[in-house]
Amino acid sequence: MPRCKWTASFPSYRTERMLMSQIRLRRSELSTPGSSERMMEKAAHSSADVALLDLEDAVAPREKPAARAKVVEALTSLDWGDKTRAVRINDIETEFAYEDIVQVVEGARDALDLIVVPKVKSARDLWFVDTLLTQIETKQRSDKRIGLEVLIEEVEALINVEDIARCTPRLEAITFGSGDFSASQGMRIGVIGDADENPYHGDVWSYAQNKIVVAARAAGIDAIDGPYAAFNDLDGYRQASVRSSTLGFVGKWAIHPNQLEIANDVYSPAQDEVDQARRLATALAEAGTRGHGVVEIDGKMIDAASIRGLKNIIMRADLIGM
Repeated sequence: MPRCKWTASFPSYRTERMLMSQIRLRRSELSTPGSSERMMEKAAHSSADVALLDLEDAVAPREKPAARAKVVEALTSLDWGDKTRAVRINDIETEFAYEDIVQVVEGARDALDLIVVPKVKSARDLWFVDTLLTQIETKQRSDKRIGLEVLIEEVEALINVEDIARCTPRLEAITFGSGDFSASQGMRIGVIGDADENPYHGDVWSYAQNKIVVAARAAGIDAIDGPYAAFNDLDGYRQASVRSSTLGFVGKWAIHPNQLEIANDVYSPAQDEVDQARRLATALAEAGTRGHGVVEIDGKMIDAASIRGLKNIIMRADLIGM
């Protein structure tokens, strides 16, 4: 029996995933406590690509039921502009998760774009959310399909990340949650997201980040880097963003609005990079009409392998409006 309902027929998964997918800009995902009306209003007016209203870690247990109503009110009453509107529910192994989904989805209806699922361990954790969302959408006769993002925060999740990435066409992105992951692995580090001041001679996040990016890319979805807790250390946040961007992550969480400008900058291509990519893509396309698969530009040979990287740059630029 396959571990994931889509694993046995991956081409079918890719086809349905492409039909359901929405390409979204995810350079910055601003996590905001769902218990604070003031902070959610600030998030609505921020420069974040994704406004992520949090019902999990940022909300005390006794405040969680009331926070659901506050989140619904914020989603339905505030002007979010062109932001993607997301809600992080509680761990599905807790008593809060199913009511998070039912009350927020039924209350917000079309004002909600994404559900973020924390602390998954295997594909079956997302099946539960997927099935419940399908039931709610059917009940509401809704044509809108709510997307999913998932947080890899457990060692079991990293082992199963390929199955998780392919387990439902709703899944749009995988985020690396380094804080909980470090605890799950028993790592001896301090600040979340920062591992520079430690005796390990290497990047402690490299293995996990690479594995997540590869799984996400193979499934045709985005990889997002997790939070950086020292929100006043903007140089450190930029360095962490540059590292993950180099690996293939397309965005990063922000836990404070002062991190947004950096994320939006680092995960955007430079204008000269975009201009060059479009020029090279045009030149190669024109060469193809003449029967040539390779073109020489500025002393460099540009071929079909080059165009894959160029298309990534151009796609990102088009999303940003560059």
